[in-house]
Amino acid sequence: MQKIVKFMKSPKGILVVAIILFGSLFFAFTNSKNNNITITQKQKLLSEIGNVLEKQHYSPKKIDDNFSREVFKKYFEELDGDKTLFLKSDIESLKKYETYLDDEIHGADIKFTPAVNVIYDKRVDEAIAIYKNILAKPFDFTTDETFITDKTKINYPATDAERKDRWRKKLKYIVLERYADLLDQRSKSTVDSIKSKTNTQLEKEARELVLKGNNKLYGRIKVKFTDDERFNTYINVITNLMDPHTDYLPPVEKRAFDESLNGSFFGIGAQLLEQDGTIKIAAIITGGPAWKDGQLMVNDIILKVAQANEPAVDIAGYDITDAVKLIRGDKGTEVRLTVKKQDGTIKIISLKRDEIVQDEGFARSVIVNNGNDKIGYIYLPDFYFNYENVNGHRCSEDVAKEVEKLKAENVKGIVLDLRFNGGGGLYEVVQMVGMFVGKGPVVQVRDKDGRVQILEARDNKIIYDGPLAVMVNEGSASASEIFAAAIQDYKRGLIIGSTSTYGKGTVQKNVSLGKPIDFYSGRTEFGAVKLTFQKFYRVNGGSTQLRGVKSDVIIPDIYEYQKFREKDNSSSLPWDEIAKVSYAKWNGNVNLETITKQENEKLSADNTFKAIDKDALWISKNSETPVNLNLEKYQQQQKELKATAERLNSLLKLKNEMDVQVMNEDKDKFYNNPDKVKGDRYLAWLKDKKTDLYLNQAARIVTEMAHAQIQTVAK
Repeated sequence: MQKIVKFMKSPKGILVVAIILFGSLFFAFTNSKNNNITITQKQKLLSEIGNVLEKQHYSPKKIDDNFSREVFKKYFEELDGDKTLFLKSDIESLKKYETYLDDEIHGADIKFTPAVNVIYDKRVDEAIAIYKNILAKPFDFTTDETFITDKTKINYPATDAERKDRWRKKLKYIVLERYADLLDQRSKSTVDSIKSKTNTQLEKEARELVLKGNNKLYGRIKVKFTDDERFNTYINVITNLMDPHTDYLPPVEKRAFDESLNGSFFGIGAQLLEQDGTIKIAAIITGGPAWKDGQLMVNDIILKVAQANEPAVDIAGYDITDAVKLIRGDKGTEVRLTVKKQDGTIKIISLKRDEIVQDEGFARSVIVNNGNDKIGYIYLPDFYFNYENVNGHRCSEDVAKEVEKLKAENVKGIVLDLRFNGGGGLYEVVQMVGMFVGKGPVVQVRDKDGRVQILEARDNKIIYDGPLAVMVNEGSASASEIFAAAIQDYKRGLIIGSTSTYGKGTVQKNVSLGKPIDFYSGRTEFGAVKLTFQKFYRVNGGSTQLRGVKSDVIIPDIYEYQKFREKDNSSSLPWDEIAKVSYAKWNGNVNLETITKQENEKLSADNTFKAIDKDALWISKNSETPVNLNLEKYQQQQKELKATAERLNSLLKLKNEMDVQVMNEDKDKFYNNPDKVKGDRYLAWLKDKKTDLYLNQAARIVTEMAHAQIQTVAK
């Protein structure tokens, strides 16, 4: 049953366990048409997952009546977060199952989710009728009332009248947002047809926009969020209560997760566009299966998708995420698209999936010219690796190539950007640390029985020994935190960014469920559990769990007060520490303590960053207050909010662009990309780097490090 994902280290062919280190994952609805399972199969699946959790999880909670109560409460929060579907009486009627869910996990008949499904389907139909009825009449925005956006501060409605009133306030708030925007557009417009619209017309237009959005949302719920999908949600409630990073991955989600690690996927090579409720072909990728076949054209509308000889799935009501998951699959498998051509004819196009490389997700570098000094900048979005292809991209090898390119340009220092890098492969982190510090321990890994393994960089020669800074923020998680912690513990460079990183110090592996369905990838009929089975620790013995890695040089940012880090999740595992290991700190020519002290003093006195911190705190507090549904008061609130947001956006962008240059061998990718849309995205990224306030600070600090090193050597 258990399957540990493995890959080969090219070219030496060393077999390595690929340990998954991602900070946070968000999964869309899966393909219910290919995932219909019976109650008996659900019992088997649920029981198998319960067994995995109890026997293999790093720190399993006891699956008993107390756990059952937690699952019961959390499941309704997942199904009805804003408490506009279920009535209080619905919850009360289902409380007979509140302490039964642990029995289901241990093999008892599944009764809870089928009972919930009956009520849920009924309440969804009622909700559709409620919002359509409310949106059919104008709102009065002169009355004084508020809408509470914090769902933890409200209860399930006790009566149908109370539920309808909650819907009324919710819809009034959403319409008010649209209405205020339309009023603002009218006041700024020079077009007569817009300037002549009355308030009544604009209010009606706002309601129609909200109605269209709700119709699309609930249409998708009716089509996609089936009993099976709700069961997947139920299982994830159970796994997430063990800890936030233990997830159930149904087959399609498992494939999507593998693709996120690999940096590539198997598809047809077409970009999709959602327009007016249909899924269209936006572009054909040169060299892909669709391009080679030649039948699929831009603006073709996809009506149905079928897997080989299976029945076709009508994708009406699907969004792009849903459609993509149907169209992608395993290498060499067949997908049949029923498309409507521009001339109105209907055609079935059969294509064999092949590898599509997502090079935009790979490491890339540019040069920041800081006066007479060249500073190298490397952007790394993930610690990716391709365990399905020995010749696939691996971030350690890609970063090494970027370093060599920058060294050839005689850069004075390097900035490695790990902002919002959510993690990836543990082996890749070990390799990368070795590239900068040489041989030595990188991270400690402890299992549930207390056994500690020290992972060392053994084969690496140091490929770069100059000044180094690592940029992080609150979204730098897991593998990113291992890298930053090692660089910090070895005193190899400076960590620059938010007060602390995300705080995920746990390790996951995939435990496969059910029979194999694809030998090549190892995927199985019921997907897998991404299971927390170890914790990792720094070489100094401390954990990054909950606390993250504290930056050496702290630069205030707009996310500091947002509650999305590990410490903000109640099911997170605790912080602890173990014995440190012996390691030799970097013998460099820069006094990092002196530079750290100087830079922190400089930044703490910087008026720009003081203003950023102040505005970020204000926005965080403002988001917790109820929204006023009186137009004038709402507009005043929005005026303050927009002024603050505009001020922040202005503060975050440099007034004068930095001199950022693309290296010669990368110019075609940026300026002559055969995929014009992709080339435009590369250029947009380059433009963004030129005004990046934080990169400017990091480059400046690395320049200071380089100058200090020269002065030390000269002495």
